[in-house]
Amino acid sequence: QVQLVESGGGLVQAGGSLRLSCAAAGLTISSRCMGWFRQAPGKERVFVGAMYWTSGRTVYADSVKGRFTISRDNAKNTVYLQMNSLEPEDAGVYYCAASGSIVVPRTTHEYNYWGQGTQVTVSS
Repeated sequence: QVQLVESGGGLVQAGGSLRLSCAAAGLTISSRCMGWFRQAPGKERVFVGAMYWTSGRTVYADSVKGRFTISRDNAKNTVYLQMNSLEPEDAGVYYCAASGSIVVPRTTHEYNYWGQGTQVTVSS
């Protein structure tokens, strides 16, 4: 059973930075890809980016390209989401998720495991 625990959320001013962490346990071939999603109040959960554990390949949503970076620490089984130049539109609950898909999964139904989420608030 894959378990994911996010941390690092908080309140930040627009233009500021935050780094989210996702500690993973029980990783298997079914969790070869780690994704990040954001869900604002009353809105759908949207894809932010994803990384493959083995290759380190990353993919980002257009809205965060150049501002957000996903990285990993294999020894700690932890994936990070570095968020810079934050905008009010970036606010929401951020979830990490695990997928076994070999094609970059961008939709929620392609992910098998989810963390509990961490709140990010961006003040203007």
